[in-house]
Amino acid sequence: MFYSFMRAIVRLILWLINGRPHYLHKDRLPKGTYILVGPHRTWFDPIYYAVGAAPRKFSFMAKKELFKNPIIRFILVHANAYPVDRDNPGPSAIKTPVKLLKAGELSTIIFPSGTRHSSEMKGGAIVIAKLAGVPLIPTVYQGPLTFRALFSRRTTTVSFGDPIMIDRKFKLDEAGQQQVDAKLQAAFDALDQEIDPHFHYVDPNQKEQAAYQAKIAAETKAETKHH
Repeated sequence: MFYSFMRAIVRLILWLINGRPHYLHKDRLPKGTYILVGPHRTWFDPIYYAVGAAPRKFSFMAKKELFKNPIIRFILVHANAYPVDRDNPGPSAIKTPVKLLKAGELSTIIFPSGTRHSSEMKGGAIVIAKLAGVPLIPTVYQGPLTFRALFSRRTTTVSFGDPIMIDRKFKLDEAGQQQVDAKLQAAFDALDQEIDPHFHYVDPNQKEQAAYQAKIAAETKAETKHH
């Protein structure tokens, strides 16, 4: 009940500040539980994923530090989030989502890179999909990348790809991992190209750092020239 209520509130807020988002290929979403996987481009792309895949409900990984605040803990727990120690994940980082997926009520959202500032894929989502016997659904987000940019009402699009099943007998050694990673990356690229053939993701943090460094370099050059 709380999850459905919060999702409705969030959907309304997103519509008010950024207009109506576009969701492509919802027909590709399975009837049973699954894992949405995609490149992590902004802190609110999982929100768009969860809203776009409604009425399916989702569980979420959240860093354990967030659960220390009683108010935030209440919201997270009732939004189906569970704590994960990012520095030392431990077995629960795999066992908890597998258990939730097998129960058949909640799907989950996992970003293979683990962070918005990395493009390197990790194998957690693949292992979870294999153990739980559920498909991976490649998903991409294109739209504003900062909260302030949301108010620009720039078009936001989320696209869902075809399910990728990991056979229980599939060997997840280094070669197997690379094979699935390549399949996921190809799916991400195809979805991005379909939305916008000229799309190129630039991390906002890196963009700001590059602009700052360019400014410092220009000021240093100007100062040197003056002297």
